[in-house]
Amino acid sequence: MNLSDSRTAGQPAESIREQPPGAQPLARLSASEAVFNAIRTDIESGQVPVGGKLSSEATLAQQYGVSRSVIREALRSCTALGLTVTKTGKGTFVVASSVANDLTLGQYSARDLTEARPHIEVPAAGLAAQRRTDEELETLRHIVAAMSTETDPESWVALDSSFHAAIARASGNKVFESVVAEIRDAQAHQSETLNMVADRQHASDIEHQQILAAIEAGSAEAASKAMVEHLRAVGVALDSILNK
Repeated sequence: MNLSDSRTAGQPAESIREQPPGAQPLARLSASEAVFNAIRTDIESGQVPVGGKLSSEATLAQQYGVSRSVIREALRSCTALGLTVTKTGKGTFVVASSVANDLTLGQYSARDLTEARPHIEVPAAGLAAQRRTDEELETLRHIVAAMSTETDPESWVALDSSFHAAIARASGNKVFESVVAEIRDAQAHQSETLNMVADRQHASDIEHQQILAAIEAGSAEAASKAMVEHLRAVGVALDSILNK
């Protein structure tokens, strides 16, 4: 069953699975979420067995009636969940029928980030509240405002990474700034996966607004606390994926 050709990533789309008569209305999903859920279901049900090869991006795009960028987004999440591996020039292969006990996020893992980020980003947020310049504060405001209206998943993830990097810069601590820059790609992969699998985008917007408000107020304690709560929520979402 194809998704409507008029739908693109970030736009509402009905679930790919058809409903039986009398069923409750299906939750509306973005095209990328719907495709990801369909591929994950096929893998976990054994319809595509371990060792099996998924259809090409072009074939999947035609099958689901979406762009290849939507397919690539869905496949990246399958890989992050440890379900598939993509080999350049050969295709994407199923390597597990259930989610791994950790997420692969490029050079680092989700566990790496979960253990490290509180020691870096919490004090960075506190220092940013005390040291940020007017220009740095305006940058943070601009990013948060843009995130609240952004509907493209990839663009939102890029803004998310920029927000955390901007806080590290505003802390005035070069070590924090350098470390956040180092983990930026992994953090972006994690954010992208959580948005698709755990529907984190709206909650993250609210948490970011709370962090910004504390930095605006110049309260190191409130900024640190808001960052703690944000990272805690990210951890809970990760646990929900790994233990699903």
